Amino acid sequence: MSLPAAFVSVILIWSTTPLAIKWSSLGVGFSFALLSRMVIGTLLCALLLAVLRIRFPLHRRARQSYLASGLSMFGAMMLTYWSAQFVSSGMISVMFGLSPLLTSLGAVLWLKEEAITPSKLAGMLLGLAGLVLVFQGGLGLGTGALAGLAVLFVAVVLQSLGLVWIKKIGDDSHPMATTLGTLAVALPLFFSAWWLIDGHWPVSLPERALAAILYLGVFGSVLGFVLYYYMIKHMDTGRIALIMLVTPVLALLLGHGLNNEEVLPHVWFGTLCILLGLSLHRWGMQWLVYLPVRRR
Repeated sequence: MSLPAAFVSVILIWSTTPLAIKWSSLGVGFSFALLSRMVIGTLLCALLLAVLRIRFPLHRRARQSYLASGLSMFGAMMLTYWSAQFVSSGMISVMFGLSPLLTSLGAVLWLKEEAITPSKLAGMLLGLAGLVLVFQGGLGLGTGALAGLAVLFVAVVLQSLGLVWIKKIGDDSHPMATTLGTLAVALPLFFSAWWLIDGHWPVSLPERALAAILYLGVFGSVLGFVLYYYMIKHMDTGRIALIMLVTPVLALLLGHGLNNEEVLPHVWFGTLCILLGLSLHRWGMQWLVYLPVRRR
């Protein structure tokens, strides 16, 4: 696949994933929807690994990476699916837009790999202001939405710290092998959670929920990650960062148009602050200086 096609595909997958999460739980419960998605993703990933003859390493660093990624995935996914009962799909995407900022902060504190420049600090503060505005928007949607946003923020923190933990381990295994190892660690935890929360096979499986589960298992859990790792290997990080600037807005529009989700003005302003904060954090003041230079 060409890089432009991979770029567009990842944007589409990540923009539609939050809405698919909400639809996948309709009539079946969030724990069953999540478990089903992970089972499909694990089986597909194992099949691809066997067909493509990709080695599945089990050395010490690989096992550490599987454990870190699996635990991070379990915590982040469980909290995200629970919060999706109260939070719109667009707000899920907006909250996960904070992930690069939190990952960078975690890298500074844990890995000591980069200094916090004035532009990075300004970007983080702007992202924090956007987070406050999003929470104010949640106040207008009821107490359930506010609790959902709080839990969702914890999910974003867990995912971000998991990325820093994986980077600290420094495993160089094939991305698809890492994906399978991650799913292998997380799957028993998802099964245990489903057993404790629900433990019953749904009486009926609505078509929309079934389609969303299949979509998430194939595209959200496997293809999206494979294409993302492919871009990391062949594209500069500046262009990849553009994905996080597009997906929240697209997800808000999709949720509003396809699921009749209400988007309050606070959420739009908060989203704008978060996106500006990401831009400032990633490119500094260069993206502002560039315009006058072009005019000359």
